[in-house]
Amino acid sequence: MKGPAAATEHGGRRVLVSSVSSDSHTWNLVFLQLLMEEMGHEVTNIGSCVPDDLLIEECRRVRPDLVVISSVNGHGALDGARAVRRLRSQPDLRDLRVVIGGKLGVRGPDAEPCGPELVEAGFDAVFEDTSSVTEFRSYLAGTAQPRLTASGAR
Repeated sequence: MKGPAAATEHGGRRVLVSSVSSDSHTWNLVFLQLLMEEMGHEVTNIGSCVPDDLLIEECRRVRPDLVVISSVNGHGALDGARAVRRLRSQPDLRDLRVVIGGKLGVRGPDAEPCGPELVEAGFDAVFEDTSSVTEFRSYLAGTAQPRLTASGAR
């Protein structure tokens, strides 16, 4: 199993940050971009309400080491599963590392976690809204796996 992403010549990783097609929130994307740039990664933020076709096109254009999808509106599980299946169906993007995080469902804190279903759909890791920034940073650094990554993850 390869690490979270391959290092670029700058010592960091080339990361593509996106939201799902139904999510218009942007503050989370800016936060992630600044966090990852602070860690030394080269970040391309393609913004909110990103249709699946645009995500695929940008992955081909940017050629990232890692795609980070964030959702705040609670539809991340539904839209994210569809988007990652589309990515995985593309032969040239099949092995791309893709993670998702944020508020992924609308049923509240008592709902079953979305992580196992999203890993089954094709995500390498899932950071539900109860995950900490520390867990995400550890994942990016390659020093820890997030709690909500289902067994058998890519």
